[in-house]
Amino acid sequence: MNGEFHKIRRLPPYVFEQVNRKAANLRAEGADIINLGMGNPDLPTPQHIIDKLIETAQKPGTNRYSASRGIPGLRRALAGYYKRRFDVTLDMDREVIVTLGSKEGFANLAQAMTAPGDVILAPDPSYPIHSFGFIMAGASIRNVPALTPEQYLSSLGKAVNHSVPPPTAMVLCYPSNPTAEVVDLDFYREAVRFAKKHDLWILSDLAYNEIYFDEQPPSILQIDGARDIAVETTTLSKTYSMAGWRVGFVAGNERLISALARVKSYLDYGAYTPIQVAACAALDGPDDCVEEMREIYRSRRDALVESFTRAGWRIPSPRASMFAWAPIPPALRALGSLEFSLQLIEEAHVAVSPGAAFGEHGEGYVRIGLVENEQRIRQAARNIRKFLESRGINEIAAA
Repeated sequence: MNGEFHKIRRLPPYVFEQVNRKAANLRAEGADIINLGMGNPDLPTPQHIIDKLIETAQKPGTNRYSASRGIPGLRRALAGYYKRRFDVTLDMDREVIVTLGSKEGFANLAQAMTAPGDVILAPDPSYPIHSFGFIMAGASIRNVPALTPEQYLSSLGKAVNHSVPPPTAMVLCYPSNPTAEVVDLDFYREAVRFAKKHDLWILSDLAYNEIYFDEQPPSILQIDGARDIAVETTTLSKTYSMAGWRVGFVAGNERLISALARVKSYLDYGAYTPIQVAACAALDGPDDCVEEMREIYRSRRDALVESFTRAGWRIPSPRASMFAWAPIPPALRALGSLEFSLQLIEEAHVAVSPGAAFGEHGEGYVRIGLVENEQRIRQAARNIRKFLESRGINEIAAA
């Protein structure tokens, strides 16, 4: 009865929590913390979605258990979105499932498809669930360097050759969390070719595909033959600022969708029906709200890059997502990303996410969220300028 449970021993302390705890303690002391750490959208959910939630909640019977797979109308709405957005035709009954956010969908998909001892290829750096969803399911992770998409693709062959037993699946995430890198269809075409050659499943995370500033990001399901081996997870959290609503999806390979449906049938009864109906209103409704939010994120990105650079910290301009992936100023890189982040929040009252939270190759970087308005972002830059000047750093740091 002594010691930690087996699965808990496999999970290191959540690095984000150390920054969050520091922020909470400073707020309790009266400090004004500008939180650019967690990817928690601050923009309001569009009103027509809220109105549909209220309307549906007032109807008799909507308080009862819902459907674990998701109500038919919502699966139909997602299939319609894929057809409009990507010209991909999905079978709403066999190739689409609704999840309680994409994070839950990814974790339960890992549970559904993983045998103890399986080896999974995961990008590093990447969002923690991409590795730890499989670790909790009993798999081993082969971390593959992924600071750029080209680095990831070029490193996959070596990872396969040095994995015993051979890997069973690989993870993709573009637009990337945390690096904000994007890919084109040629990248997905090569990834599908590689996966088929090595008998791998592909799990592709598409959570940020509607927050882009250049070309629209594609879907892996646009590639011929992708549905033979691939599924894609996505969410309404970022696109419609519905993070707390917990509505996500998995789409693609019928066998993987069926396995996930079996697991979910034991675990949940689906999201609250009025939330699912409101999600239909989001997917089937007007796109002007999505475009408006995208432009707000663009303006925030520009404000962040410009004001932080003037403060002495050059931030590469992200092409997509709600994050910037920033190298720690060279003079402070020896601190490491966690200590740098803790000192930044303690002295500048600006919270960012340490790159080490996203994997070994995230060290030396921090992730900065576009989750405060432009005024607050510029205030963060002024605080950071003082922080850097207190350490004798007055010139713009090289990216």
